Amino acid sequence: MTVPTRPIRRRDRERRFDLRATALFFVLLAVVLCGAVFLVRAAARMVESRPLWIGSLLAVGLAAALLGRSRWRRFSAARYARRAAEALDEAAEQASEILEPTAVLPEARVGYVDYTALDADAFEQAIADLCARDACRDVDVVGGACDLGADVLAVTPDGRRVVIQCKRYGEDNKVGSQDLQRFGGTCFTVHGADVAALVTTSDFTAPALEYAQQCGIVCVNGADLEAWCEGTGPCPWELRA
Repeated sequence: MTVPTRPIRRRDRERRFDLRATALFFVLLAVVLCGAVFLVRAAARMVESRPLWIGSLLAVGLAAALLGRSRWRRFSAARYARRAAEALDEAAEQASEILEPTAVLPEARVGYVDYTALDADAFEQAIADLCARDACRDVDVVGGACDLGADVLAVTPDGRRVVIQCKRYGEDNKVGSQDLQRFGGTCFTVHGADVAALVTTSDFTAPALEYAQQCGIVCVNGADLEAWCEGTGPCPWELRA
């Protein structure tokens, strides 16, 4: 049994010569050539008859082309420069927002404590914490009704015994000489202080400072206390009476 085979068609057939299409092509070519020759002759005649006018026209056209090109370049350069400037401004604004220090109130400073807002017991404990922070040993809060003038006891890093009396007063209430006299009668004889200091949130009167100087008592006012707290000032045992 034989299988009938399908005839295979050739994809690449030879194209027949079309006389009509060929003639039309040559006609169109002749028209284009005639038009080009006519334009060339007309341009030559115009150049011969009006060379100055043609030269001016060519110069104006060339200048217009160059000017338009330069303006386009300037426009492109200005646009890119404007975009770059906007990007730089945005980056500078973001950097200034990151690097700009925020305004900090005194209550928000590192290490700052508003001692005037504390009660008497909390103020004594805060002074004891400062002594412990500055490497004092055997820090003890002994303030009370029978403290005999001593509120905080401690031993300095070099082995000296510190006796501190704490006075949390308002700004208008200064520590007077009577307070210093009561403290001076017990700090050395009773408590055996090597360094006796009276720490207050306010200030001292002139007679009180005079008595403290005579007895060798260190006076720490509100400004000295703030400096001690922030680490910008000396400790009471580093001060001279």
